[in-house]
Amino acid sequence: MARALRSMSWIVLGYGASQAFRLGSNLILTRLLFPEAFGLMALIQVVIVGLTLFSDVGIAPSIAQSKRGDDPDFLNTAYTIQVLRGIGLWLAACALTWPVAQFYDAPLLLTYLPIAALTLVVSGFNPTRIETAHRHLQMGRLTLLDLSSQVIGIVVMVVGAVIWQSVAALVVGGVVGALAKLVLTHFLLPGAANHFRWEKSAAQELVHFGKWIFLSTMFWFFASQGDRAILGKFLSLEGLGIYNIGYFLASFPLLLGQNVTGRVMIPIYRETEGRDHAKLQKMRYALSAGLLMMLAVMALAGPWLVSVLYDPRYLASGTILVVLALALMPQVIGLTYDQAALAAGDSRRFFISSATRASFQVGLLLVGVIYAGLPGALIGMGVAMVLSHLVLIWLAKAHDVWDGMHDLTFATVAVGLGGLALWLHWDRLLDLSTLG
Repeated sequence: MARALRSMSWIVLGYGASQAFRLGSNLILTRLLFPEAFGLMALIQVVIVGLTLFSDVGIAPSIAQSKRGDDPDFLNTAYTIQVLRGIGLWLAACALTWPVAQFYDAPLLLTYLPIAALTLVVSGFNPTRIETAHRHLQMGRLTLLDLSSQVIGIVVMVVGAVIWQSVAALVVGGVVGALAKLVLTHFLLPGAANHFRWEKSAAQELVHFGKWIFLSTMFWFFASQGDRAILGKFLSLEGLGIYNIGYFLASFPLLLGQNVTGRVMIPIYRETEGRDHAKLQKMRYALSAGLLMMLAVMALAGPWLVSVLYDPRYLASGTILVVLALALMPQVIGLTYDQAALAAGDSRRFFISSATRASFQVGLLLVGVIYAGLPGALIGMGVAMVLSHLVLIWLAKAHDVWDGMHDLTFATVAVGLGGLALWLHWDRLLDLSTLG
């Protein structure tokens, strides 16, 4: 538990610093570039993240939970799969470029999507020492290396924006940031170097565990990127760029929580094996309280925050921020449950939970945007999060980690804070349908 708390501290510190860097660069770049550039970059990210998730065989959680997670043959086989996957993803991105550009009526994708997709090749060569550090909750040096590579990428983006005044700055900066992480972790992260290896038993274990992860991450794409994939068809590039700014701010607490739970909860569940329920409960309450309060700040002060940070072109992002913060509250409440399934090797239930959440979210968001525009899409997203939590309770009960009092307590707090935010910003919410 002490190692878990130290790792959690590093993750929170690293993620906080990372988001501070992202926010600072975002404020600079929004003044150097135009909203359409961020809309175009959102579409590029939809494709890249989609390819990544549609081919994820669960290498990271496999290393985290496997008894062979420190075996060189197992790690090198995982590395070989990872490299081949990265090259294949870039080829797939090139093949999809023309159809995607036609679908979204965005010809600039023909130029920038193949370049941005080079990050997939680069990331495929990242050493498995990264996952070993996660497995053993040794996050200090890795966090510093991640932040260093991010700063390098941001510097390239800002300089590129000054020189090119186009979305090329964001694309090239992303590739350089991925290259920086590869070089820094290769030379500065301790551990044995990877080489190409194919051990049949290791590959079979990775594939057996990863088959449900593969299906889960396919649906996770729709849960994490489905809103931008759908809204990209219904909004202009400018409208999508404004939405993306609101989502960037609203998703900060959720992404922080996912970073913590994704890296810390599997080792905790694996090592405690049902013991130390009191300590797990304290950690769950502390995490939920902190994240919910952060979302509450976003919901209550969203319009004011955007007006202070951004120029008038992005003011509508403040209203979007309010609704998205409220919609994400149910997901934050159940954030610590699903990792219990992965820690137990139960990737099937994890898949069912992910698939259900994605189906609800995409289905209700699509119905909402068709019948009520952007406000309907955001309401549909919030309803989907509530319904998805019911499936998460089923998963948590199966692994004896569900805490009903925790959920009831924070659901009550969320309803109260949500009602207050709606009352404060009701007039702004009524004008949201004009965007796009």
